[in-house]
Amino acid sequence: MVPTNPFILVLAVAGVFFVLRLVLSGTALLFLLKKLCQSIEDRCHVYQFYKVPEFNQSYQENQLYRKVSTYLSSLASIEDSHFANLFSGKKSNEIALQLDSNQTVQDIFLGARVSWRSEEKREGNNTICRTFVLKIRKEDKRRILRPYLQHIHSVSDEIEQRRKEVKLYTNTETEHRHGRWSCVPFTHPSTLDTVAMDSDIKNKVKSDLESFLKSKQYYHRLGRVWKRSYLLYGPSGTGKSSFVAAMAKFLCYDVYDVDLTKVSDDSDLKILLLQTTIRSIIVIEDLDRFLSEKSTSVSLSGVLNFMDGIFSCCGEERVMVFTMTSKDHIEPAVLRPGRIDVHIYFPLCDFSAFKTLANSYLGLKDHKLFPQVEEIFQGGATLSPAEIGEIMIVNRSSPSRALKSVITALQTNGEGRGGSMKVGRRLSENASVNGRPADESGGVICRESVHTVREFRKLYGLLRIKSSRKSGSGPFDLGSGEKEG
Repeated sequence: MVPTNPFILVLAVAGVFFVLRLVLSGTALLFLLKKLCQSIEDRCHVYQFYKVPEFNQSYQENQLYRKVSTYLSSLASIEDSHFANLFSGKKSNEIALQLDSNQTVQDIFLGARVSWRSEEKREGNNTICRTFVLKIRKEDKRRILRPYLQHIHSVSDEIEQRRKEVKLYTNTETEHRHGRWSCVPFTHPSTLDTVAMDSDIKNKVKSDLESFLKSKQYYHRLGRVWKRSYLLYGPSGTGKSSFVAAMAKFLCYDVYDVDLTKVSDDSDLKILLLQTTIRSIIVIEDLDRFLSEKSTSVSLSGVLNFMDGIFSCCGEERVMVFTMTSKDHIEPAVLRPGRIDVHIYFPLCDFSAFKTLANSYLGLKDHKLFPQVEEIFQGGATLSPAEIGEIMIVNRSSPSRALKSVITALQTNGEGRGGSMKVGRRLSENASVNGRPADESGGVICRESVHTVREFRKLYGLLRIKSSRKSGSGPFDLGSGEKEG
C-alpha cells in the first residue's frame, strides 16, 4: 500500500536515494542519470546515419576513414567509452587511444551533439570490414555536416603533421632515379627553447610562425601565395643554422637545403623548386657570398625568380629562409618586401644569450661568477654563441671552471681587438647607432608593416637614422634596441 502522508512519502524517496548513494558512487550515479537523459532526448529526435568504410568498392584505402580515426583518437570523450585500445606512440612516452569495435564516442560541433560508432564485421571471404558510423540529428544535418567534415580534415592533418618524421633534403649534381633531391631523417636536437636568443624576439618569431600556419584563407583572400620568407643574418657562429633547425622542429616541416654550387643554371634551379613539397622550409645559406663571388652559373635574376617569381608560386605552405653574414653590400632588390618578409639579426653573444647558454650547457640559472661575466659583457667584450658553447662543452664537468674559462676568453678577445673591449661591442652591433641600418640592433623586422617611403628607406639602410623616431605609423620592429615615440 502506497503511503498517502506526504511526509512519509518524502522520507521513503529520501531513503531510496540514500540506499542508491551507498550502493553507487557519485560518478556512477551521474553516469546513469546522463544516459537516462540522453535516451529520452534520442526518442525526441529523428537521426540521420552516415557510414565511413575503411575501404572503397575497389578495395582501396578510404582516406576519410583514416582521418576520422585520427580525429576520434584526439577527443577527450573517447575516455568515456566502455572500451578503448591503448597503443604506444612514436615517442617513448606517447600513449594513443583508439576506439574499440562496437563502441561509441560523443562529440559536439557548433552546439550540435553527434556521435560516432565503430563497427566491425566479417564478410564472406573472411575479410574484416571496419566502418565508422556518424549519427547526427536531421535538423542539424544541413547546418553542420559539411563544416564538421572539413573540421575533421583540418584537425587530423594538424595531428598527422605533428607526428610525421621531419626529413632533410639536399640537391645532388646528377639526376637520380627519384629526382634531384636525396633525403635523410632530420634529427637535429635544436628547438626554439634551446636557441640562444632574446626571449622577446623568440616569442615574436613563434607568434609570427603560428600566425602563418593559420593564415591560408587570409592569404588567398589577398590574392597572395601562402608562403613566408625569412632572412637570417649576422656573424658566423651566432646560431643561424640552429635556428633553421628549430623552425623545422616547431613547424614539423621538412627542410630542403639548396646548394647553389650544384645547380647548373637558372632552369635547373626552377626544376629543384618544383620538386619540393608543401609544408617545407627551403634554405639557401650564405646568399651574400654567392651574390659577391658569382661562383655558379645561376644568375641574380634566377635567384630573384626563385624567391618570388612565378615558379615559386607552384606550391604553398612553404617557408623560405636565406642566411648571410651582412646586408651591407646587398642590392635593395634582393631585400625588398615580398621577397623577404622578416629580417632577423643574429648578433654576437651578450649577457642575456650567455645565461641561456649556461642554462642549456651547464644547467646553471645563476652563479656567483655571473656578475663578473655581466660586467665584462657591459665593457664590450663578446664572443659568438658557438665559441662560448664549445668552451662550456669542454668544461661541462665543472661549471665553475667553465665560467672561468669563458671569462678568460672574453678578456683575451677584448684585448686582442685593439686593447679596448668597446671594439667587441662595435663588432657585435655592426656599427654605431648613427652608422648602421635601423634593424641591425639584434632584432626582427616584419616588412609587411612598413607604410611610408621614409620608413622603407630607413629599413634598407638608404637613409641613416640621425634622430629618434617620431610616434605614429612606423616599421613593426621586433626587438630593436631603439624605442618608438
